[in-house]
Amino acid sequence: MTPEVAVSFARALRAAGLDIPVDSVTTYVEALGVVDSAYWAGRATLVRRPEDVPVYDEIFGSFWLGEAASTPPPEDHASVDVEAAAEHDGADGGDGASSVVAMQYSPRETLRHKDFAAYSPDEFAEARKLMADVRLAGALRRSRRVRPSRRDGSRPDVRRTVRAALRTGAEPVRRRSLERARRPRRVVLLCDVSGSMEPYTRALLRFVHAAVAGRTRVEAFVFATRLTRITRQLSWRDPDAALTHAGAAVADWSGGTRLGAVLGEFNAGWGDVARGAIVVVLSDGWDRGDPTALIAELSRLRRRAHRIVWVNPLKASPDYAPLARGMAAALPYVDDFVEGHSLAAMERLVQVIAK
Repeated sequence: MTPEVAVSFARALRAAGLDIPVDSVTTYVEALGVVDSAYWAGRATLVRRPEDVPVYDEIFGSFWLGEAASTPPPEDHASVDVEAAAEHDGADGGDGASSVVAMQYSPRETLRHKDFAAYSPDEFAEARKLMADVRLAGALRRSRRVRPSRRDGSRPDVRRTVRAALRTGAEPVRRRSLERARRPRRVVLLCDVSGSMEPYTRALLRFVHAAVAGRTRVEAFVFATRLTRITRQLSWRDPDAALTHAGAAVADWSGGTRLGAVLGEFNAGWGDVARGAIVVVLSDGWDRGDPTALIAELSRLRRRAHRIVWVNPLKASPDYAPLARGMAAALPYVDDFVEGHSLAAMERLVQVIAK
């Protein structure tokens, strides 16, 4: 929707008697870029009193739908995007011709909840744009560094106290303090690229690339029968170039899965990276190796990592049960077991990692 059409809608509401400040119209235009429902975006930003709701509903129906609308649109209108097919008449009234408005379906909200395995090529291209906005950051932890504190603490800041005292005749009127700084924990992503994960590999690697390219403290690995670090390859801003470089570095795409051996390789070679970090395993849990080896390596990793998050795309299925021996062996050592089949699931994963 163009800003001109939004302003014309606000003008129609003002003509009906609603008090709408200019800043509310600006907020409405911004909300339309975030919320897919023109009705609820306007209801939240343009309506200031409960008694104005019936008037708003009537004007909304006549302006957008060409009919009276005494009740709000149903909830499924959250997936409707309204575009003006022609500009609304200007402030001077023009020649009195009415605007032509077209209703166009927007798949964005539906796409957020659709399973990655059911994506068409066009849907995947749209999802890639949405996933590019992912910014992954681990939960905050206390750092060894200190910073000035705005409140009185137990650690005095002698330098700032003395400097402030010079402005008050060498009398320390207020004691300055220091506090421990906080910084995000490192996030380690281990993505399964074995044959059983093939329907989800492409989408999950886009998520991993967005996390690494966001320049946060993220390390990325892929595995099937062996482990490969791809952090450097995914540092390219262009996702296609990044995944091309990553593909050239990985030799076991769509192979079998040996979770115990892979985690043993990670613990032996990259164990220090996981110390105090949030380790995220993206895998369906199918394992051709020995479950006792997986248990031993997960127990070892559990002692080093701050938290272990397991992302399983199959968990979204209503009849899913963690019966695969790899998944069943891993669950006692997992802090968070979440879904990973859709964009909405990836958004929840970001929140889980940051909590």
